[in-house]
Amino acid sequence: MNNNKTLLKGAILTALAALSAPVSALEKPQTMEDMWKIIQAQQKQIDEMKSGMQAQAPVKTAGSDVKTLERKTDVLSQEVEKLRTNLSIPDEVQYKSAYGLGPAASKVYQVGKGLSIGGYGEANYQAIVGDKKGKNNNADFERMVLYAGYKFTDNILFNSELEFEHGSTEKGGSVSVEFAALDFFIDPMANVRAGMVLMPMGFVNLIHEPPFYFGNNRPEVERQILPSTWRDIGVGLFGEVLPNLTYTAYVVNGLNAANFNADGIRSGRQQGSQAKAENLAFVGRLDYTPAVVPGLSFGGSGYVGNAGQNQTFTNLTTKAQQNVDAFIQLYEGHMQWKYRGLEFRTLGSWGHIDDAGVLSAAKGQTIGEENYGWYSEVGYDILPLLNPNTTQYLAPFFRYEQMDTIASAPTGFSDDETKDRKIYQFGLQYKPIPNVVIKADYRNFTAKRGSVPDDFNLGFGFIF
Repeated sequence: MNNNKTLLKGAILTALAALSAPVSALEKPQTMEDMWKIIQAQQKQIDEMKSGMQAQAPVKTAGSDVKTLERKTDVLSQEVEKLRTNLSIPDEVQYKSAYGLGPAASKVYQVGKGLSIGGYGEANYQAIVGDKKGKNNNADFERMVLYAGYKFTDNILFNSELEFEHGSTEKGGSVSVEFAALDFFIDPMANVRAGMVLMPMGFVNLIHEPPFYFGNNRPEVERQILPSTWRDIGVGLFGEVLPNLTYTAYVVNGLNAANFNADGIRSGRQQGSQAKAENLAFVGRLDYTPAVVPGLSFGGSGYVGNAGQNQTFTNLTTKAQQNVDAFIQLYEGHMQWKYRGLEFRTLGSWGHIDDAGVLSAAKGQTIGEENYGWYSEVGYDILPLLNPNTTQYLAPFFRYEQMDTIASAPTGFSDDETKDRKIYQFGLQYKPIPNVVIKADYRNFTAKRGSVPDDFNLGFGFIF
């Protein structure tokens, strides 16, 4: 807001400098509305001067003053109109989601024209309970993200996310294009998006900015079963087919089954990086927000496509070679309700991998023919109960997850029951302002066989 005021003042300073004394009290305008008040005051002064000139003998000096003030008023009007039509930064940023993206990632949709910059970041400390072998306490600046968008016209814009992970590429970090796409707005019911797109599945894959999900770590179901963050090269449509009923549908590059493992399909994401493109896939999503229930939304999505990528898979035991389609199915349903201080979410997902037996024989480990996961979470902002006028936020929350990446093992291969897990998580979420969040949580892991250490997490996040 302050930057916008500075821009406004600087652009009209020359026009205001020579204004006459009667309107001098209105100098240093704060908003566009203040500018129009100045113009109206000047016009009133001109009318009064003209009336006085008609009632008295013409005075050359007065006539000259009127013409000078009229000229200055015209100049000021032109400057204000120019600012009104060309200023590309809104007077006040409204952090709200648009077209399936996070609030900070949606800033470009608010500008009239030109460049938009935003971003988010998060850091955390993790303490492993019992410090199991190979699992030690750690601290990580997990992500620093920059959004850059450019609105070329009212109908064409570009939006992107550039992500820096884990502080440095020297210690396992990376720099990635999370998404980068052109949007072509044609009709509210059908618009086109093309480029590196986010798979429109679940909650976190689309909206993963830290103030907008509970806990320092994203839900494991949305990491392992729905492999967030998941993106690839694609093109498709998005829009609103009926009031409050939105959809997204893309044709995208397929997964790479050669990289699947016992933990599921996550390692098969190609992320648009010199990707194999022999197989394409389809992904679609529907969401409905009924007007009769404030804060409620629900929907579902599905992904189908081959992942074999015309590759040969070699059986490690028999050395036989085989090409397979490795057809992938992945579906999820979700619902959330935000009402007053209450926030509730639930999501369930199921997946199937064809030719899992061939893939398991080639990898030397069991790759699940079926996988599933679900979670529910609830939180409540308690500060308004203590201070109804507060703008801060403090919510205790609880999340329960259950997942199994090998819900069904292919014939001839044994199940790995360490992948059948339940997670109990509880914590606190504090926002001194809506853009900044401080988080603390504890996670308890249980597995059908074996043990997984618990962890305590403390961290912060922000958007801008």
